[in-house]
Amino acid sequence: MNKTPWHPLIRNDEREAPAEPIDHTRRHLVRGALAAGALAGLPLAGCSGGGEGEAAAGAVVFSHGVASGDPLSDRVILWTRALAQDAADLRDVPLSWEVASDPGFTALVASGGATARAAADFCVKVDAIGLKPGTRYWYRFKAGGATSVAGRTKTLPAGDVSRVTLAVFSCSNYPAGYFNVYAEAAKRVDAEGYDAALHLGDYIYEYGPDGYASSEAQSLGRVVEPARETVALEDYRRRYAQYRSDADLQALHAALPMIAVWDDHEFANDAWKDGAQNHQPAAEGEFAARKAAAAQAWREWLPVRDGADPLTIHRGFDFGTLLSLHMLDTRMAGRDRQLDYSDYLSASGQVDRARFETDMARPDRSLLGAAQQQWLQGRMQASAATWQVLGQQVLMGRMLIPAPILLNVRVPGSGVTVSQFAAIAAKAQRDPNSLTPQEQAVLGAPRIPYNLDAWDGYPVAREQMLGMARQFDRNLVVLAGDTHNAWANNLRDASDMPVGVEFAVASVSSPGIERVLTGEDPRQLAASLTQLIEPLAFADTSRRGYMVVTATPAECRCDWVFVSTVLSREYEVVPGPSWRTLPGAGQRRLMPA
Repeated sequence: MNKTPWHPLIRNDEREAPAEPIDHTRRHLVRGALAAGALAGLPLAGCSGGGEGEAAAGAVVFSHGVASGDPLSDRVILWTRALAQDAADLRDVPLSWEVASDPGFTALVASGGATARAAADFCVKVDAIGLKPGTRYWYRFKAGGATSVAGRTKTLPAGDVSRVTLAVFSCSNYPAGYFNVYAEAAKRVDAEGYDAALHLGDYIYEYGPDGYASSEAQSLGRVVEPARETVALEDYRRRYAQYRSDADLQALHAALPMIAVWDDHEFANDAWKDGAQNHQPAAEGEFAARKAAAAQAWREWLPVRDGADPLTIHRGFDFGTLLSLHMLDTRMAGRDRQLDYSDYLSASGQVDRARFETDMARPDRSLLGAAQQQWLQGRMQASAATWQVLGQQVLMGRMLIPAPILLNVRVPGSGVTVSQFAAIAAKAQRDPNSLTPQEQAVLGAPRIPYNLDAWDGYPVAREQMLGMARQFDRNLVVLAGDTHNAWANNLRDASDMPVGVEFAVASVSSPGIERVLTGEDPRQLAASLTQLIEPLAFADTSRRGYMVVTATPAECRCDWVFVSTVLSREYEVVPGPSWRTLPGAGQRRLMPA
């Protein structure tokens, strides 16, 4: 059964079939690694460096390409996965790594040894240190006579910086379609001068083969592995292995460093610190065990720098004096359980507004948690960078929708569609005396948050965040993912004072609102939403893509890039709009670029 986890009004508690026994078969996915090197335009070495005798005796396969991430001004994490070519050989794999200032590796600047251990699913990460700021490097791994594809990475700049360009992604669902978005971004790295990729979460999805957005998986050859929902560590590892076998994802990882955070689907749909909508303890065990397993697999398979606590992922990246990037965890670190409209609906389908607003106003409901909040406050207060950028998961802008529209999404016919509401509003402008009592009730209905899983469901926590930016007089830019659609919001506090802007990225492949509101024309829907939601400047509700965020001392700009389809490997690039904001207390608002 298809599940639609993105929308707050659609609740699906049906479970998939019980998990089958874990298949411990190791899959060696060489084709994807080879294709990654070709797509990224990088030097490609052979998979085995010896003769037939050496290959038979214990050759090594770099089965999932290479990756780099968490760059600082003098270091960067390098990642690969190294396996013995003999599937029965489960021994740890010793290897070496090299970093060079040229693609031919004639000028090595760093090197060392490491071990791909069975205990870490044969994934290995090294922290290559002693590098120069703002510098492009090439890197590779060697083991057992084999040499990996070569990857490119870049350290963060230091001092006065004139320009930073970030490619931003979210919500990559393997069975929903091809990763054409990753492929296009990888092709554009040199031309656009991207400094790093940001992934704002939902790097994988946890559902089984009959789960969310899987209707095209069979025809596309993208049925998920394992053939069950991911719950145990081995499940998550196999799911990451499948995603990372994708040649387009490998190409992106090989082309530039990635800075990533998780969202809910790396764990389970609509997760919070102690549970998730898509987790049933009676059938799937304690959530704490699932949470730990998911976090372990994420750390094994992503090029992220590890710390003392595997569940702590907030961290900072400074691009000289131009931009301070604060990567946050709005999902697992301190999030209290989401409210659900189902708990506030009367028998007639109306929202118990008084009780709902009382619960929404509770000051103890947290999204970040105290420790992360204090960390962010300290970093933002100490930063002298022109731009303070939050890389995080969910929409921060106020997205209030007339209640009849949201109720109609939950139970079609119980309210009105967006188009019907727009027609009634136009009628009120044209001939208000002709409105029926029902139409008057529709126009007089309260506006309520469209998504209680976002910052809209934690208004007190949002006011604390926005108040912090105002107190420190910072130029705030928020980056968000999660919804599968593209948005640009003006951020205003409860007193309607401008504080900053929000750029939200469409998905890599997960379907958007167009899959739920099938009767709405996407362009008309987007136009209606920007009229209905006053702080909203831009919306795209039907296309897959990524964002290019470019900061200079004069402006911070976002360009949306879309692809025409994810259901075919043949696609066209569809340039989206461009919006920008300027620094300074009187300029912190969206304007067309």
